[in-house]
Amino acid sequence: MKKIIHTRNAPAPIGPYNQAILAGNTLYISGQIPLDPKTGELLKGSIKEETELVMENLKAILEEAKLTFENVVKTSIFISDMENFAQINEVYAQYFDSETAPARETVEVANLPKYVNVEISAIAIK
Repeated sequence: MKKIIHTRNAPAPIGPYNQAILAGNTLYISGQIPLDPKTGELLKGSIKEETELVMENLKAILEEAKLTFENVVKTSIFISDMENFAQINEVYAQYFDSETAPARETVEVANLPKYVNVEISAIAIK
């Protein structure tokens, strides 16, 4: 059985999907982009600022499910320009202990929703 996870502290979905689904002990978090959850507006700042907002959106969803970044076992990072990888990674690393960090892939893509620079999804377990 699946449970829909939704919080006002993360952006509302912009399509036919949910912020996250809890299935058993596994939480599947939809890709988050740098949307301000309060205004619904896209942040157009530095790549570090955009990545920080994405991570904070993920954090809000984890908290709604009563989890933390320690529970994350897998992330997927989609970026529009691999030249931004080091800066994205610098911000991302602040949210995880390097010894227990999740599995991950980072993929450069042609376009992302709303033409953002970074999108991150995650899978966490209780």
